[in-house]
Amino acid sequence: MSIEVNHLLKQYGEQKAVNAISFTINKGEIVGFLGPNGAGKSTTMKIITGYLAQDAGTVKVCGIDVQESPIEIKKKIGYLPESNPLYSDMYVKEYLQFVAGVHSIVNRDSAIARVIELTGLQIEQKKKIAQLSKGYKQRVGLAAALIHDPEVLILDEPTSGLDPNQIIEIRNVIKNQGQHKTVLFSSHILQEVQAVCDRVIIINKGKIVADDTVAHLQNANKQSQIVTIQFDAAIEPKWLQSLDSVQNVTEIQPFRFSIQNTNPELVRKQVLELSLQHNLNIVSLQTETQSLEDVFRELTSKQ
Repeated sequence: MSIEVNHLLKQYGEQKAVNAISFTINKGEIVGFLGPNGAGKSTTMKIITGYLAQDAGTVKVCGIDVQESPIEIKKKIGYLPESNPLYSDMYVKEYLQFVAGVHSIVNRDSAIARVIELTGLQIEQKKKIAQLSKGYKQRVGLAAALIHDPEVLILDEPTSGLDPNQIIEIRNVIKNQGQHKTVLFSSHILQEVQAVCDRVIIINKGKIVADDTVAHLQNANKQSQIVTIQFDAAIEPKWLQSLDSVQNVTEIQPFRFSIQNTNPELVRKQVLELSLQHNLNIVSLQTETQSLEDVFRELTSKQ
């Protein structure tokens, strides 16, 4: 396992910022780390990277205990913090040269050229960091996190300040890196998490309230689901109402029906059988699922 968190606790006075949480992430996984402001996301990430000490519990990165070997694990982690501290008076290539030196990279010029191309900094590479837009500053921080080719990437709000085109570019970088690295990243842009991750961890008030695949979370909390079907001509609604597991049928547009049910897979199968039986033409057939935003709001609004 690339990241192992066991009963992690961080407390500030009476407040438990992180309350005995546990999770593991394997190599090749891209995991979204979600939660409201103040839920404990950034605190957990800082502990994993060794920038903050926990009060109890253990964290291992690539099998190495973070508290016992903080320097060793920093060699294996690429970290982009939410604040993204940069030396604004340095030029982009000068800053990356500095970071490469910190990591004792032998072929620095090659490493710098690689991350500049990877993060799309070619046009801005000769500018001072102070002259860059927020989006390009974010790219510099990501390039610095990738320059030593780490095994684990910890990214705290990596697409903050990026425009829609830049978000897509950075999303592709993260997905490509996730093929051979472990990636844990937080974001308030839930569509991004849904596009990049198969698995998400949701934390609320210091506790993990969900750790599952996106697809399962979208369906797990629903007592009923919706199948929508469009025909090319009028049909008898009672045919749909008679199907197994159907709770309610509503004609939402001419020839288009919303079927509330408890077993969408069975309903879809029966609808196809119905169309053959009555010689009906189906224009569209789909199952509606909760968005990740719906799941997030439901889980984090619970007391």
